[in-house]
Amino acid sequence: MHDATQARLRADRVRLGYRGRTISDELSVDVPDGTFTVIIGPNACGKSTLLRALARLLAPESGSVLLDGKAITAYPAKEVARRIGLLPQTSTAPDGIRVADLVARGRYPHQSLLRQWSRADADAVAAAMAATGVTDLSARSVDELSGGQRQRVWIAMVLAQETPIILLDEPTTYLDIAHQIQVLDLCRALNRESGRTIVAVLHDLNQAARYADHLIAMKDGAVIAAGPPKQIVTAELVREVFTLGCRVIDDPETAAPLVIPLAEQAARVS
Repeated sequence: MHDATQARLRADRVRLGYRGRTISDELSVDVPDGTFTVIIGPNACGKSTLLRALARLLAPESGSVLLDGKAITAYPAKEVARRIGLLPQTSTAPDGIRVADLVARGRYPHQSLLRQWSRADADAVAAAMAATGVTDLSARSVDELSGGQRQRVWIAMVLAQETPIILLDEPTTYLDIAHQIQVLDLCRALNRESGRTIVAVLHDLNQAARYADHLIAMKDGAVIAAGPPKQIVTAELVREVFTLGCRVIDDPETAAPLVIPLAEQAARVS
């Protein structure tokens, strides 16, 4: 039985890497239940590698990723997919597929030889499309949609899985600022209204600080700090993690930490 005092999803002293190259070693991370957690850090620091391990796409070389107190590798793939939904960094839809049909693919983990498509599946797809605002697009081809619309459709597919945990790898990449905010507003609403645990990798530190309940700051494969944005986002942390001189002030709209880079960075930061 899962210990309710521990996070449902956690990494315990894992070593992660590819083809003999270690990215992270002795890495331990807890994802607080029911939070919108954001992983931040410079390029190639191990953010997406950690997310892949949490999603069971990358097996640790040592240590364990634990889901509900049990090694995630011990679960069948479909069981993991009923507990964790994943939106990878790049997603490709089959040519000509309609929005409703793509979202319906999120119900695959719930299908079996004995359990085919049901009213519950149809209701889950309808609810996911409504939550992401794509119901009116249901009959359109995914190929015809804008980048922001496509991203909302992919999120709808993940929502249709009805998992308590959702992992999003750079969900705002390639989107303009208006669509970035739409996606992040949607993630926060899903977290607050349904209590889902959401974990996202983001590049924009100010967006992360504005939307997240919990931040995990990484550098060189290690966690440098973790906690609420107000507690951990400081000028010292930004300099250590991003090699960036800055001032940190309160966002006038949200009171979240707001990072203001100093002028003439090349001269100020070695």
